[in-house]
Amino acid sequence: MKRLGSGLVRPESVLTHSSGLLFCSDWQDAGGIAIVLPDGQVRRIAVVDASLNLRPNGIALEAGGSFIVAHLGADDGGAFRLHPDGSVDPVLLEVDGTPLPPSNFPIRDAKGRLWLTVSTRKSPRSEDYRASANSGFIVVLDENGARVVADGLGYTNELAFSADGRHLFVNETFARRLTRYTIADDASLSDPTVIWRFGPGDYPDGIVLDAEGHFWITSIVSNRVIRIAPDGSSSEVIVEDSVWEHLDWTEAAYATNSMGRPHLDGQPAPLLRNISSLAFGGPDMRTAYLGCLLGDSLFQFDAQVMGQKPLHYDLDISPLLETLDLS
Repeated sequence: MKRLGSGLVRPESVLTHSSGLLFCSDWQDAGGIAIVLPDGQVRRIAVVDASLNLRPNGIALEAGGSFIVAHLGADDGGAFRLHPDGSVDPVLLEVDGTPLPPSNFPIRDAKGRLWLTVSTRKSPRSEDYRASANSGFIVVLDENGARVVADGLGYTNELAFSADGRHLFVNETFARRLTRYTIADDASLSDPTVIWRFGPGDYPDGIVLDAEGHFWITSIVSNRVIRIAPDGSSSEVIVEDSVWEHLDWTEAAYATNSMGRPHLDGQPAPLLRNISSLAFGGPDMRTAYLGCLLGDSLFQFDAQVMGQKPLHYDLDISPLLETLDLS
């Protein structure tokens, strides 16, 4: 396991790019994006308008080097576009006239549609750290506007698409399941099917697929990376940095509906600090990069299989590269 960068603040979501740059969410000052260069140096795209106090959770890279950021505010959410110069534009703030709650994860599909997850409608969010959680939802934004396409989810977290674009997969963190939907041409979702139910200690957060169609799930609390077969027939733990006393304490709280922030924020693991995101990269897509909620660095390790290339991997981000002046 190799440590990358230093001084990062809540690098929850990590993205790779063919340039060799790594991008992660950044909660310094008014928020932004942290950029880890191949030599380990860290640069930032800092939000210029401090009054926005943007709290990036999931991030999505766009052509030109701008980012769609899911805003995980204390009371408000939505999706914003952060430009390389630090300026910010609102992209999606409400659906059906209702302001979006604190938002979790944005991603574009192969058709350019923007998908956004909201974990819960409850406030504070910790009130939904429950097996009974069912107020999460998924929003899609396309030429027909924004609309909720899946509702009643058990703390909606990251989502991913099948290689053929026919299915959407989503982690429901506190319901502890991985769910598949069929995507229609109009972006409506149907046929929800549970692919995997997670056991003690596992709370699925990040999700990506490898070239063989297996799911790579990052689990907070247990600090595991779990690889799950496409049909849900098997799983294997790829990475683990667990402290059993902490898992037992958290499981007891989960079982009695008393789980709260201390069970997430008190992660005592010696190296990885609540693994929350994974991205494949490198010249052969066999390097895995990890983001950690409580960490101040990213990490990398060699994967035994090739990852599915992210849709954004080869985007032209020349304006961002010029801003960074890497020559």
